[in-house]
Amino acid sequence: AFIESMKHTEPDATLYYLARMLIAGEDVKYIARRICVCASEDIGLANPGIGPRVMAAISAAELVGLPEARIPLGEIVVEMALSPKSNSSHLALDAALNDIHKGNTGNVPDNIKTSSTTYLYPHDYPNDWVKQNYMPKNLIGKKYYIPKNNKVEENLNKLHKEMRNEKWK
Repeated sequence: AFIESMKHTEPDATLYYLARMLIAGEDVKYIARRICVCASEDIGLANPGIGPRVMAAISAAELVGLPEARIPLGEIVVEMALSPKSNSSHLALDAALNDIHKGNTGNVPDNIKTSSTTYLYPHDYPNDWVKQNYMPKNLIGKKYYIPKNNKVEENLNKLHKEMRNEKWK
């Protein structure tokens, strides 16, 4: 209920379930673990700065201990509940892991091995990017990352396209 409330942008319910866990004597480390998971799994790229703030709140909570630990924990879970959400990077990594588990793998292309004579160093090219193949041959064109519709990912994708000299669509 705690994570679901945060994930579904319900700060009041999030605080209520945090309070229930604290009153029940739940270990701050368990609560911290759940907060960390939510920050990566549910908020992700929609608010990539949340990770360091989560870690700072957890560190403060562990430093002061209970009952004062409730204060930084309460602040961070409200911020997380109100934060935009995205699980795009989580889904992308799971898709890549799934391919590997299924044996859908291949060799690293020679052109991106640093020992290769055909290696092209990206920083020697405009926008620090060079067109070359980065995927194993059997995975060329495979898309794992599918951006969500939020401002951060839209901006990141716009920068990525500009770096590659593509028009932003």
